[in-house]
Amino acid sequence: MTEKELKYENLPYGFQVCFNNDCKLRETCMHYQAGLLQPADKLSGHAVFPQAWKSGTCKCYLEKKIVRKAWGFSRIYRNVPQKEKAEARMYVKNYFSSGNGPYYRYYHGENLLSPKQQEDIMKILADYGPTEDLAFDHYVTDFDFG
Repeated sequence: MTEKELKYENLPYGFQVCFNNDCKLRETCMHYQAGLLQPADKLSGHAVFPQAWKSGTCKCYLEKKIVRKAWGFSRIYRNVPQKEKAEARMYVKNYFSSGNGPYYRYYHGENLLSPKQQEDIMKILADYGPTEDLAFDHYVTDFDFG
């Protein structure tokens, strides 16, 4: 995948940052790298506490990596028999919550599906037919924020 630069404005709201300069994994940790991006005038926010690192390994370590995220559902139901499409769509909607809002935010690309979410949705659809040739409408590479 192409190299992408991590920028402060791309961090999700509430993403925990780390300032543990002694951590052996700081060069590859998303939380530490996010901490390096904090503006000088930002005085508070969400952080990884020192207790996370007490045993010599960090319980909050998140590898800095780029993943393939997706959005859009118009093509994923094509192998579902017509009489079961409403049911399949309901199960996919319920994966996010009981309301329509989150589903449509992923449908329209306001939110992006992580690789794990993509896999989970395909598992739901596997109950209705083959999933080998199914794809989401759009894909983009982005940082994995956990």
